[in-house]
Amino acid sequence: MRQANQLVGKTLGELAKHIKPGVTTLQLDRVADEFIRDHGAVPTFKGFPNPYGGPFPASICTSVNDVVVHGVPNEETVLKEGDIISIDCGTLLNGFNGDSAYTFCVGEVSDEVKKLLRITKESLYKGIENASAGKHLGDISAAVQDYCEAEGYGVVRELTGHGIGREMHEDPPVPNYGRRGNGIMLKAGMCIAIEPMITLGKRDIYLGTDRWSVCTRDGKPAAHFEHTIVVRRGEAEILSSFEEIEAN
Repeated sequence: MRQANQLVGKTLGELAKHIKPGVTTLQLDRVADEFIRDHGAVPTFKGFPNPYGGPFPASICTSVNDVVVHGVPNEETVLKEGDIISIDCGTLLNGFNGDSAYTFCVGEVSDEVKKLLRITKESLYKGIENASAGKHLGDISAAVQDYCEAEGYGVVRELTGHGIGREMHEDPPVPNYGRRGNGIMLKAGMCIAIEPMITLGKRDIYLGTDRWSVCTRDGKPAAHFEHTIVVRRGEAEILSSFEEIEAN
């Protein structure tokens, strides 16, 4: 699990070098696919089944501006100055899954959007702070919700984090909203992916015509940050990493 998640972090770090105006999301997908396979893993997302249509056609999700998650890489979407792009990446290495996401700025973005990204990322760590053995799933959820809603942001409710291991998505679902003390009790050794999906405006979303992209109804930007962690008796261990990204 640790190796698979470290590879996800390295893949996102490699992608960070390529994110600039004029680049297409399909170009980013090709970089990720080659990088993952060159490191002896396979991209988990490629071919992932969709209850609303065909399998996912790419190796990463590239969600630009008002696309919250599951954006499909393509030749038509060209990054431009001031955009943000959330990249979700998964790898399968030696039978175990890694999963992480990060929202990148394309050139200079507005202060309003910078704050959205900062608060969303900080809420991820607020959730992780509550992922210790003996606490409840709702403690994680409430920590994310309370932090983001206090800033006036929308917290997407229809999509959640998840357990992770030999399968990409395992029980339990990990919502970004909830009440402290509710939900299952966390046990040492549990691996979960915590992933706040936060909107600048209202939390309402819709499914795009490609049957994959999840977008904000009001057209305002959304941010997405994700770490895979293992619950411990004290402080949770973060298996994925943003270090490679933030070194660029």
